[in-house]
Amino acid sequence: MESREKSILAEEQNNDVTLNPAEEKTTENAGVSQQEETKTEDAVQYGSMTKEQLVAALSELVEKPVEDVKDDVAAVKHAFYAIRKNELEKELEAFKEKGNEEAAFVPMSDEQEEKLKELLNRYKERRAERLAAQEAEMQANLEKRRSVLDELDQIVKDADSINKHYQRFQQLQQDFKTAALVPPSEEKSLWKHYQTVTEQFYDLWKINKELRDYDFKKNLEAKEQLCEAAEKLSEDKDVVAAFKKLQELHDKWREIGPVVKEIREDLWKRFKDASTVINKRHQEFFEKRKAEEKDNEAAKIAICEEAEMIDLSALNSFNKWNDATKQIIELQAKWKTLGFASRKVNNELFARFRKVCDDFFAQKAVYFKKVKEESAENLAKKIELCERAEALKDSTDWKKATDEFIELQKQWKAVGPVTRRGGDSVWKRFIAACDYFFENRNKNKVNVHQVEHTNLKAKKAVIEKLKSIDENMPKEDVKQYLKDLSTEFQGIGHVPYKDKDKVYEEYKKALDEAYDKFGVDDSKLRFENYAGSLDELSSDKNRLYKEREKLMRQYEQKRNEIKTYENNLGFFNITSKAGGTVLKEMERRIAKAKEELLMLEKKIELVDDKL
Repeated sequence: MESREKSILAEEQNNDVTLNPAEEKTTENAGVSQQEETKTEDAVQYGSMTKEQLVAALSELVEKPVEDVKDDVAAVKHAFYAIRKNELEKELEAFKEKGNEEAAFVPMSDEQEEKLKELLNRYKERRAERLAAQEAEMQANLEKRRSVLDELDQIVKDADSINKHYQRFQQLQQDFKTAALVPPSEEKSLWKHYQTVTEQFYDLWKINKELRDYDFKKNLEAKEQLCEAAEKLSEDKDVVAAFKKLQELHDKWREIGPVVKEIREDLWKRFKDASTVINKRHQEFFEKRKAEEKDNEAAKIAICEEAEMIDLSALNSFNKWNDATKQIIELQAKWKTLGFASRKVNNELFARFRKVCDDFFAQKAVYFKKVKEESAENLAKKIELCERAEALKDSTDWKKATDEFIELQKQWKAVGPVTRRGGDSVWKRFIAACDYFFENRNKNKVNVHQVEHTNLKAKKAVIEKLKSIDENMPKEDVKQYLKDLSTEFQGIGHVPYKDKDKVYEEYKKALDEAYDKFGVDDSKLRFENYAGSLDELSSDKNRLYKEREKLMRQYEQKRNEIKTYENNLGFFNITSKAGGTVLKEMERRIAKAKEELLMLEKKIELVDDKL
């Protein structure tokens, strides 16, 4: 759609091959009717030609006088671009059939079109040269007519010898009329001067009455015919053509000599009144057209402003871009319904509106390309999540797999959008894997509860064994027994969630009491047992955080305890026997506390590794 709109708008902008109004004798709009009269004829002449034939025809036309081929040049250009438009439409259709976006369409260059443009430029250069020559010619004619009028003025001033100047006066009249075109701004005053001096000459000229009456009669008949022709022009529906014909009648009126003085004013008033009707219609026509051009200008400015108000940075979805595209297309359609604005601003407004449209469709193409790329990346990410879910769906490690499925679902939500066609299928694939796992988990939920309760009983049995160790068991056997019980406890599976903290604390308490009860001080064994029991917590981050907080409290308490011991050393008298004994005990306690502090540091590090 974008290329088609550009082509149509460009055709409007470039459809100007008319000559400069200075080439015409009357007003800037006097050529409108003539153009309409030749349009159909030219279309018939050139409409059946090919592009090559049209370029060849134009090549011949540009060598002819520019004033003779204006309409032919316009007709050739119109016929050529009619063919070119059809070619572009077919080229665009073929481009779209290949799966391309219309917005990305760029027409192929056309050799014949380049030749046509070169010929048109050459024609415009010749036309400009013709205008310059015409301006110089009109200036020369102006000087010639002024010279004739000066000599006529001198003849009229010589009233006593007026009859002697008759032949010369006639020749000067002929010279004045054959001086051809002069600048339009000077023509009226020149003819008025000429008419005045001519009337003065005939008023003074003492010719025999028969010849004079014959001239007056002949002039009267001619001017009456002109009056009738001017009065009939009021019936012409083509206002511009009627105005142009009126100018021709005025030219003829100036060329005709005077009539008898008694009816001279009345006859001129009749012709002038008929002219006034045509002039008034012509003025009303152009005033109406100017009003329409003003309205069109305001409407086109409003369309430009509305298009420019579209915030491209806010168009961040397909729907928003589609809505904005509909708005632009509606504005383009509305633009086509409007006529021309004034010549001064029409091209500027067209360029302004076209720039907004071009910028819009260019940004739209960039956005859609970016979204497609992101959509493809998001689709690849979602396919990867599907594969991970499908690989996990048969897992029977319900707790771990559930957590992983929840994480996969979070990641799925974090992935950006994909196209609807691809998104629906990949979503069904992902949700199918999730549903499959959770259905299996629910089916096995009852068995899991039974296993967890069985595991709870088994762990409580281990705790009871810790509490009921035979006091007579050798210390080395106790160490191995504690190690075996720890291994047994850790090997038991999950217990019900609500009981796991409680049973773990009971186990830990019973284990510590057994170590203390039997005086087993094997730090390495204790640490290994602790590491094994920590595996019980590794699947639950919250429990690990709580464990770490508890260890940190014990760590701070132990540090304070050591500090207190060290401060108390200064209060003892080590010279006495009793003081020495207490000092040794204190040093033993400090050493033991530091060992326990070191063990706490290792446990904290172990928890941090799990986290």
